[in-house]
Amino acid sequence: MSDNTGDTTGGGDSAVDGTAGGGNTVVADPLPGLVGFTAALREAGLPCDRHRVGAYFDAVERIDVGEAAQLYWAGRLTLCADPDDLPRYDEAFASWFGGESAADAGLPVRREQRARIAPLTGEGDGESGEEAGEQLSVAASDVELLRDRDLGELTDSERRHLRELFQTLRPVFPRRRSSRLRPAHRGALDPRRTFRAMIAGGGEPARLAYARKRTRPRRVVLLVDVSGSMKPYADSLLRFAHVVVRAHPADTEVFTLGTRLTRVSRALRQRDPERAMLAAGGAVADFAGGTRLGETVRVFLDRWGQRGLARRAVVVVFSDGWERGDTALLGEQMARLRRLAHTVLWVNPHAGREGYEPVQSGIAVALPHVDRLLAGHSLATLERLLREVRDA
Repeated sequence: MSDNTGDTTGGGDSAVDGTAGGGNTVVADPLPGLVGFTAALREAGLPCDRHRVGAYFDAVERIDVGEAAQLYWAGRLTLCADPDDLPRYDEAFASWFGGESAADAGLPVRREQRARIAPLTGEGDGESGEEAGEQLSVAASDVELLRDRDLGELTDSERRHLRELFQTLRPVFPRRRSSRLRPAHRGALDPRRTFRAMIAGGGEPARLAYARKRTRPRRVVLLVDVSGSMKPYADSLLRFAHVVVRAHPADTEVFTLGTRLTRVSRALRQRDPERAMLAAGGAVADFAGGTRLGETVRVFLDRWGQRGLARRAVVVVFSDGWERGDTALLGEQMARLRRLAHTVLWVNPHAGREGYEPVQSGIAVALPHVDRLLAGHSLATLERLLREVRDA
């Protein structure tokens, strides 16, 4: 470890006390402080196992611990396993080493983006007293009105606010039993753990061990119709799909339906919503085109669904049900999908309108093979959809 000289800190926990770029001070032996720092990171939720901690100490031996920037990057590159870990790492680093924030020390900070809802009636900065209260009241009422507005009838300003509201959604997936077992106080007898305990006790009978099956999130598959008749809703539905994918990237798949089938799951896994939408838009070549629901559902089942993607999954179809192709084919493929999936939900933006009847050619043949027909024309109906998925 580098042998640097300088003023020591008052306590033995911190390894650095000073600002980056000049006048940094270090303790004579920073190892106790670094061990405490890794423990603080574990408390913050970072998966700092012994391998990462060992790599961190190995990196610290090769840097100048008197330089805050070097110490920061040594920990960030060895202890952070996921982009979501960076804000917690920055906060722990700032509080542990000298009480400074990483930004004050001249270090890069990943700031968490939070949705800020402004009133639709206008913008106001610097208000105080009654004016600020009025703005908050207007903003709250605007949000409530926007939640029930039809997604296909929004103005540009309302669409911008809706994008912010989408980021406040917190999807919760249903769970299913896994084939893996976990230790439990009750359940089926676990012979392996029971025998190991007996061997450890010299062959004497030991307390019986039990196990239960683990649970894991159930896969959710979203099939979004991007044909011409769904054009007013397609952008909002894809942004909704982006929120679901970001919440559970390993258990969510998204496809677009039109004249062809397009898988956009990878594009929607990007953190930034605008970049994700650009990537998805570049992948979808048949946006606002015709509709061949039966053919695209058949391709999905042949290529992905039958091989496991739809098995025991919650499949959500977003479509108004207009079919330009063979309606009999759509009925056959929906029956096939229903046999594979755990739950099939059909979300129709027009189903929430008063007097709606499912008489369109596509929805009429698909309805017998659907568990629930839901509305999907507003943010409020999409929130109800998330509850249906959670309870599936």
